[in-house]
Amino acid sequence: MGIEQNKQLVADFMAAFSKKDNVKEWSAFMDDSATWWIIGKPDRFPAAGTKTKAEFVDLIQSLSAVVPEGIQLVPKKMIAEGDAVAVEAVSFADTTTGKRYENQYHILMEIRDNRIQAVREYLDPMHAKEILMEP
Repeated sequence: MGIEQNKQLVADFMAAFSKKDNVKEWSAFMDDSATWWIIGKPDRFPAAGTKTKAEFVDLIQSLSAVVPEGIQLVPKKMIAEGDAVAVEAVSFADTTTGKRYENQYHILMEIRDNRIQAVREYLDPMHAKEILMEP
């Protein structure tokens, strides 16, 4: 795939991810052997570290109790080279506790054979923990 096709795949993934109850569609963009790494120290931010595709899907599904309408993930800028797409993005979600989740991200995705192979996600982990994981 070319650079523009890789960027489109990432944009399509984020659009699918942003739809409520759409795990089947967005997870189909990921290879079965894909990994998803999230910045942070796992002892301080439970979502941090490397997850398999299945573990990442479980993590996102577990958040539905806190954000029943899902998390909107909006790409702002994309830069691509070879099989890598770097995305600057923002997210928005309303929680059942009345708090608003808004975070900023830098996400690096590796694409091969029209599938997401690996992801490295940088965000404010303490904001995510405070809003999404603490009562």
